[in-house]
Amino acid sequence: MKLLVTGSEGYIGCLLTPYLRARGHDVTGLDTGYYRDGWLFNDNTLVPQVPETINKDVRRVEVADLRGYEAVVHLAELSNDPLCENSPELTFEINHRGSVHLAAMAKAAGVQRFVYMSSCSVYGIGQGSTPVDETSPTHPQTAYAQCKLMVEHDVAALASSQFSPTFMRNATAYGASPRMRFDIVLNNLCGLAATTGKIVMTSDGTPWRPLVHVLDISEAIACALEAPKTAIHNEIFNVGHDADNHQVRDIARIVASVYPGCELQLGQASSDNRSYRVNFAKIHRQLPGFECHWNARQGAQQLHDVFARIGLDAATFNARPFTRLKRLKNLSETGQLDEHLAWAM
Repeated sequence: MKLLVTGSEGYIGCLLTPYLRARGHDVTGLDTGYYRDGWLFNDNTLVPQVPETINKDVRRVEVADLRGYEAVVHLAELSNDPLCENSPELTFEINHRGSVHLAAMAKAAGVQRFVYMSSCSVYGIGQGSTPVDETSPTHPQTAYAQCKLMVEHDVAALASSQFSPTFMRNATAYGASPRMRFDIVLNNLCGLAATTGKIVMTSDGTPWRPLVHVLDISEAIACALEAPKTAIHNEIFNVGHDADNHQVRDIARIVASVYPGCELQLGQASSDNRSYRVNFAKIHRQLPGFECHWNARQGAQQLHDVFARIGLDAATFNARPFTRLKRLKNLSETGQLDEHLAWAM
């Protein structure tokens, strides 16, 4: 299948593109290059080859850019709640309007499948102890989550006999990637443990979060691309597995157990009321071939081993390229990005 992957130079994208190529697909990337400077480590088993990449903002994509592709996998958005809350207006411009624009251009270009990376954060506040599934009410608490839900709604309306969107509500990602992110929970806790020998939490860690390894996300995308149309047409899938629903304090305990001697301190109850457990039965039932191969403990061990191999230090852990908000603030403050987060040079 001839594929275009947006956000191909990001945390997920740099692993996804070689993974898809290894499965026999013809893959081209598209990326605006915000995080191009962030490369934490080399590992040819993870990233054997970088694909041809179109250097373009998704807001500027035209029909001509998409002709000839059979499917588009869309990852290129502003990532995570702190970054999006920093500028909700830009979040809606890029994540909502930009994503819907891309889907409309793909449909006009004759692209048959559009796989959109949504998020379990759309659930926001769960329903007590009952895990939420794809039919549960959504309660997005942030601009990031609101945009995910709006894109799902607007792109679903574009579905036709010739255009099949699929919406992948990923659990919170974790795991090693050369274009590392330290602003997501398990990765952040591993970085703290590796560089300081302790984890000091500002909250009591009682909220629930589902987790999923970045390579399991890649497998879910591949399975969606390769599945019969009847299995994926205008469908929503929670991406993860039930065993990786954890309270945040238990994620911290898992990480601390992988780093011998790591000190763990829990804080006080937080005003952040986001907490949700997620049911992942549908994707395992309906998407042929999909299964999760990782769990949180294995992911923490993977990160421990990578960080030990490269000698991760505090300066690298705290460096701008590995935290989305720090990176974009720096690019804006130094005049490299304009007020719309477009390249100014």
